[in-house]
Amino acid sequence: MDFEVIVIDNASTDGSAGMINKEFPQVVLIGNSQNRGFAAANNQGMAIAKGRYVLLLNSDTIVLDQAIDKVVDFANSHLKTGIVGCRVLNPDMTLQPTCFMFPSLVNLLLSSTYLYKIFPHSKFFGRERMWWWDRNDIREVDVVTGCFMLVRREAIEQVGLMDEQFFMYGEETDWCYRFKQAGWKIMFTPDAEIIHLGGASSKRMRPEMLMQLRASILLFLRKHRSMAYYSAACLLVSIFFLLRVPYWTFHSLASHTTRHADWQTATAYLVAGFRAILGYRALRFRRN
Repeated sequence: MDFEVIVIDNASTDGSAGMINKEFPQVVLIGNSQNRGFAAANNQGMAIAKGRYVLLLNSDTIVLDQAIDKVVDFANSHLKTGIVGCRVLNPDMTLQPTCFMFPSLVNLLLSSTYLYKIFPHSKFFGRERMWWWDRNDIREVDVVTGCFMLVRREAIEQVGLMDEQFFMYGEETDWCYRFKQAGWKIMFTPDAEIIHLGGASSKRMRPEMLMQLRASILLFLRKHRSMAYYSAACLLVSIFFLLRVPYWTFHSLASHTTRHADWQTATAYLVAGFRAILGYRALRFRRN
């Protein structure tokens, strides 16, 4: 299979750009002077890519057993498919549950209450992230995760590139939604597998990251739903953060080792709860 490799370096400081130039001169390298975000960086690569398909692949992934060939074969046999995702594993080879539903008021309510953790195998309570699905069969989905997305060039030319308003999180959700609106299918195949090193779920997501994630959800709803729907979503996101304040407050009082960090988390969630009422712009943190 003929292919080209394009690397977008978002202002890294670890010497990786120099290593690529030295050890992989055949790679097309674009170096940014600042971190432009996931969407903008991928758009840079797609703008110069020449292939019939474009594969968005995170740098912290390991491709297993000809996974790229397998998804290309899948796309070749499913001509109405715009985007194909594959099975993603953690470094310990356990399943990383990629693919999820589009944001909605119901999904925001369920994630706010954590009922999906109490009933993880419920198709209703676990609907947003499809926790009940073992990712062992081919099916059409709403969204595949951006760490590995095979995208048909023909579909990109119709739908356009990623929306660069989404700096981190939400860009693939918005893109998949636009593909679906244009009549393209978003498909998942379990035949191809990769390992995603940085995607293993952590026990505790940093408040800043969680704020950015919720801001991206609100941006998606502001873009694709009515103002009344968006306003209701802002309220639910506010509830999401405020419900977590008592937990982290009591946790800070009960734990001597993590008291300072827990108190900072409680404070951050309190601030985020009030900011959410003001909308997605108030929740986003500054770009570096």
